[in-house]
Amino acid sequence: MLLEMLGALENFDLRSLGHNSIEYIRVVAEAMKAATRDKDLFIGDPSFVDVPTERLISKDHCDEIADAIKHRKKVEVARFNAGLPSKETTQVSIRDAEGNCVSMTHSLGMPSGVITKGLGFMYNGCMGVFDPRPSRAGSLAPGKARFSSICPSIVFESDTPVLVIGAPGATQIAMGVLQVTLNVLDFGMTMLEAVSSPRFSATSNVIDLSNRIPRSIERDLVSLGYQTVRSPLSHAFAWVHGIKITPTGLQGGADPATDGVAMSV
Repeated sequence: MLLEMLGALENFDLRSLGHNSIEYIRVVAEAMKAATRDKDLFIGDPSFVDVPTERLISKDHCDEIADAIKHRKKVEVARFNAGLPSKETTQVSIRDAEGNCVSMTHSLGMPSGVITKGLGFMYNGCMGVFDPRPSRAGSLAPGKARFSSICPSIVFESDTPVLVIGAPGATQIAMGVLQVTLNVLDFGMTMLEAVSSPRFSATSNVIDLSNRIPRSIERDLVSLGYQTVRSPLSHAFAWVHGIKITPTGLQGGADPATDGVAMSV
């Protein structure tokens, strides 16, 4: 989903649109909706379904998404739940003195309370993540693995890592990681600025807005025919943690919405 959204958005000069402007939100939200649509249609356990990964992230497909956005077409995505962040997911972003990088997202989703003796970790109980509709890629079936929205990522410039990033946040994870990545790469923000900036999310026809998105922008979205839901929270939609690697040193950023910390040891 992240690669598909980035592939579509590289067709736009996002910086010139203005960060979190009405047009910026419209363009990015439609890319989010397109990725969610494709996830619902095609992503499932590869032992059960043929997942067309290469086609979904191909330049042709991403350009088709971008072209539809430029022509102001709206993707239709049914809304089933709000995808609220889970407190059972942990993100660790690391860069060591030798330059090794790790991004790890560990999630229990819906904890089962079951631990196998001697292993020390709890199994998740995330059957609720399956698509409730029958005969779809993500539908429930015996022995079938479910979709996971975790999105631990490392961004490279040539062979050099420049961003180590990831987040908890249920179905909002990829949307949070996307926006923070754009904040760093397109808008030149520091890592702390990038994780702290107001976010939005569109995993359905509804655009969810954090409470720091101006109401004037929300009114403009409604005038374009979008349904919006405003979160009461100032920081919402995934809890992104990351490291920006620059020629002058490292920048760490822990999402202020939760209990994470950026630390040099």
